[in-house]
Amino acid sequence: MATDKIRIKDIAERAGVSVGTVDRVLHERPNVSKAAREKVEKALAEMDYQPNMYASALAYNKSYDFYLMIPSHENEAYWDEVEEGASQAIRRRRDFGVSLHIMYYERFNPASFSKTARECLKENPDGVIVIPSTLEATRQFTDKLHEQQIPFILLDSYMPDLKPLAFFGQDSFQSGYFAARMLMLIAQKEKEIMLMKLLKNGQVGSKQQMNRETGFRHYMTDHFPEVKIIDVELPWDKPETYDKTLEDFFSTHPNVHHCITFNSKAHIVGEFLLRSNRRDVQIMGYDMVPKNVDCVHRGSISFLVAQHAYMQGHACVCTLFDAIVLKKEINPVNYMPIELLTRENIDFYRRENIG
Repeated sequence: MATDKIRIKDIAERAGVSVGTVDRVLHERPNVSKAAREKVEKALAEMDYQPNMYASALAYNKSYDFYLMIPSHENEAYWDEVEEGASQAIRRRRDFGVSLHIMYYERFNPASFSKTARECLKENPDGVIVIPSTLEATRQFTDKLHEQQIPFILLDSYMPDLKPLAFFGQDSFQSGYFAARMLMLIAQKEKEIMLMKLLKNGQVGSKQQMNRETGFRHYMTDHFPEVKIIDVELPWDKPETYDKTLEDFFSTHPNVHHCITFNSKAHIVGEFLLRSNRRDVQIMGYDMVPKNVDCVHRGSISFLVAQHAYMQGHACVCTLFDAIVLKKEINPVNYMPIELLTRENIDFYRRENIG
């Protein structure tokens, strides 16, 4: 008998119990004797009954509060896309009483992360999506989540020791290794390559960027050890200094024709090259943010590695929903695709390819 045609009445007749008893067993409610429960479970097994999890979740009429802890940002499309994806996933599940609350912390500031984490815990969330800060600050928060049995998902940076319910993001080491391999297909005769970094207090923006650089350098050491990688460090909060720093670099390194960066700001170099009318430098960067896309169209950025930020935000909410509301088993490690975008294919990239 097909599951969608099995009625509670059919199960009750087969088990020899009342309809009310079957209903209580299906919804895991109390006041069912051991003998009656065993009869119902035996009937369910014989009839190969598979519950409609969505219908069951609706029947509970319960509300769920999910929280997203994300760095504060202005016009930073990567994080905007994460938020959009998460919000769209919530809208598609609004009938189940699921809501999303977004809480912001100051990037590069573990104390701000910890303060926001404490505020999050006060709200008694049903599930949390965390973009990590430092390992120490994030661990203090996730230890509390474990103590309170609150499921959490890590997005962007994978910290397996924290034992999240799941992780969504790229394999950042492999991403950096891949970027090096692609870059050297066209730069194999070069002697120097520029690596642009955005720093605040001597730090890059995330563990993910550090891992990408590690993967990149591993490939270069293994295959092109003679190529010199020259770091160009730009202060995160002093954009007025960028043009002079870049002008000084390219003036003193006229033989550098390739640049790579592991953040979403490749357009800083791309826009500088357009303003200075330099056409002999090719850039590889990350993320299909609007300014980067514009530079790809105009030819100052040659390659972008796509991160699927929208998909990451969407998938995190879907996974919390599946685990908490539908009680499904969850895949713990979920790596995003590593895709290379160019002027020829960037307009065909689809950020939303999930249901």
